[in-house]
Amino acid sequence: MLSKGFEVEIYTCTPEGDVVGLSDKIVAALDGFVREPDSRNVEYTTPPCYRYERLLCDLLQPRYRLRQYLKELGDYTLSPGSTIALGDAHQFYRSDPGNPYHTYIEQTYGTKVVTASIHINVGISNPEVLIQACRLVRVEAPLYLALSAASPFLAEQVTGSHSTRWRMFPKTPQYVPLFDSHTHFIRWTEEQLALGTMQNVRHLWSSVRPNGDRRPYSLNRLELRICDLVVDPVALLAITALLEARLLQMMALPSLDPLILSELSSEELVALTDANEIAVAKQSLDAELHHWKDGSPILARDWIEQLYQEVWPIARQQGFSCFLPPAKKILRDGNEAQRWLKAYNQGMTIRQVMQQGIQDTLALEVALRDAICQPLVA
Repeated sequence: MLSKGFEVEIYTCTPEGDVVGLSDKIVAALDGFVREPDSRNVEYTTPPCYRYERLLCDLLQPRYRLRQYLKELGDYTLSPGSTIALGDAHQFYRSDPGNPYHTYIEQTYGTKVVTASIHINVGISNPEVLIQACRLVRVEAPLYLALSAASPFLAEQVTGSHSTRWRMFPKTPQYVPLFDSHTHFIRWTEEQLALGTMQNVRHLWSSVRPNGDRRPYSLNRLELRICDLVVDPVALLAITALLEARLLQMMALPSLDPLILSELSSEELVALTDANEIAVAKQSLDAELHHWKDGSPILARDWIEQLYQEVWPIARQQGFSCFLPPAKKILRDGNEAQRWLKAYNQGMTIRQVMQQGIQDTLALEVALRDAICQPLVA
């Protein structure tokens, strides 16, 4: 099995659903939390871990501490979703006014970057295997967005997209190739820094990227950045298990590589994948995509079902197949965006939908903590 860890961005809010900027206070008071450029969301990171049982508690434990601290500050809680569903989504609330990189982000992108998401990190030490993994996951990244979409609202409006976050997020640089080697990635990164299209090595905002202690030279993990915030840890572990099983399949079958198996050129693959990302941001599981192998049309949910069946034996052999079935539940019942839109179409207001989501998230965390993680968070 591979090591896994998460970067979790989440909004702080009132029980009524209004997002409130508290990250400067949180970061000063709690270890393990870091500020985002806008103060209304805050980030925590889980340590690399192999076992899914432990990962679940690693996800819950910081949220438990955060909720306890928010009670000390007042009547505050945590909000699901990846965009500011209620209130002012167009004004920046700086968390660190003296940070020049944050100034650049605010002036260049505005509130398009004020989103909440999950970044899934998977450890891969061999740099060439890692770059191959990034190629494969890049062309299949829309599938993980389809499972995680959770941002159909913005500023009390229905946007027409299931992942408003990914639809508006400023992918940077605008064109990122499929890297054919670690050397290619190094050379390309150095070129972007020289051109100014990247401000620093962290300024590569694409659906997936290689990451490590000294980018682009020293790399040790794949970072999937496309997913909306998944507040349900069980659902997040299912998405992660699907990703890990696919990577293990690739390691066992080195020919599982878009540059080898696809009938399309590298440039055509990038264009096809970008179009698939746009389609999934709009319709998530119901989007019509085009497969990277030959460009043939396929519904996102059908592609995920095929992938699920393909990697199930690998997950079973490695002993983590029991964490995969919640992905089937998402295919059956819909992702968070689809469930919220269903409630809205049945007569609930956006505020009522978000308030219900806030209550459901808290109830789920309490139930999981009491059943599974109590000894770890007591």
